[in-house]
Amino acid sequence: MKQSKLFTKTKKESPADEVSLNAELLIRAGFISKEMAGVYSYLPLGLRVVKKIENIIREEMDNIGGTEMRTSVFQTKEVWEKSNRWDDEVVDVWFKTKLKNGGEIGLSFTNEEAYSDILKQYINSYKDLPVYPYDFKSIFRNETRSKSGILRGREFYWKALYSFSRDESEHNEFYEKAKQAYKNIFQKVGIGHLTYMTFASGGSFSKFSHEFQTITGAGEDLIYVDPNKGIAINKEVYNDEVIESLGLKKEDLVENKAVEVGNIFSLGTKFSAPFDLKYKDENGEEKLVIMGSYGIGLGRLMGTVVEVLSDDKGIIWPESIAPFKVHLLVLGSDENIKNSAEDLYNNLKEKGIEVLFDDRADLSAGEKFADSDLIGIPYRVVVSKRSLADGGFEMKKRTEQNGKIITKEKLIDVLLETNR
Repeated sequence: MKQSKLFTKTKKESPADEVSLNAELLIRAGFISKEMAGVYSYLPLGLRVVKKIENIIREEMDNIGGTEMRTSVFQTKEVWEKSNRWDDEVVDVWFKTKLKNGGEIGLSFTNEEAYSDILKQYINSYKDLPVYPYDFKSIFRNETRSKSGILRGREFYWKALYSFSRDESEHNEFYEKAKQAYKNIFQKVGIGHLTYMTFASGGSFSKFSHEFQTITGAGEDLIYVDPNKGIAINKEVYNDEVIESLGLKKEDLVENKAVEVGNIFSLGTKFSAPFDLKYKDENGEEKLVIMGSYGIGLGRLMGTVVEVLSDDKGIIWPESIAPFKVHLLVLGSDENIKNSAEDLYNNLKEKGIEVLFDDRADLSAGEKFADSDLIGIPYRVVVSKRSLADGGFEMKKRTEQNGKIITKEKLIDVLLETNR
């Protein structure tokens, strides 16, 4: 992509109505546009990041047997009345509206009822289980407050997988696979070193649920981390009994603020029972299906990466989810410089290397460098009179202070090697 054709522009000043770092940087760098509190549009650069995150999650879900589908955003009153979650006294975050031809509908705030209602049509026998459907979709929650940028939205994009199993043993086996898949996801997006599997309340279904919490001052949760064992306890269940049951020592636990980037729950039969979601076992006996829930908010994950991987100049994207791998800057109006930059741009594209080409002629070198740091693409390559005189192009990582001159052949080799 050529930056001259990218309709978005960077901004020098932070938005006056934003207090969160993630929203400030993402708006200034042209990744998102704020529509209202808790509602953001994803601009071209932002959408590229979200799609990279989505592909990482999809790969991990498919690896553990997930089957992708897409549930409707519109939810009918009749379905949700079965679980008693249509009532505003029970769930106070619904967005609801009336149809012109009569009847009420709501916009999805979660997916348990939707999946139970659909799977009721297809599960009859033990041979139909287990099954692990999931989808990526927009979710809507009428939150009272929404002031943490894309960490807490009224509209947000998420992945939800639901497991349908024959018994607790089968459920637990998948649950353990999901734990590892989630660890893989957070490692791949670049925050694995700051993200801890955290023991939280399991409600009435199990002793614990498991959150994945990333340490950041922007977090709304308090967790107690054992850095050596790589696990944590949420404040809501933090007590001597829990500490002892997990084989931890109080003196080893460190209090941290954190943001929840994912969670997994055992649901038991809470949502299969209201829908009479049963199967016949090998002996013809009817049994309720055992369910589990596994969620990740993609926008929240993107925002968390920005919160923890940025500096005073801007965002620092991990290579795995960066909108582009290379930010190519051309400095100077000399035809030889421009032709060399255009030639390199075409060579990089031919090799399958994602490149954003800052070909804008009306900006100074300082402005281009500032924009590049703000946008945060992993590698910056500069084509200038000086670089060409020194035998090539100046290349540096976003995290490095100084670049070095490198030939085109060597440059392409280095970028291709990091692609592997």
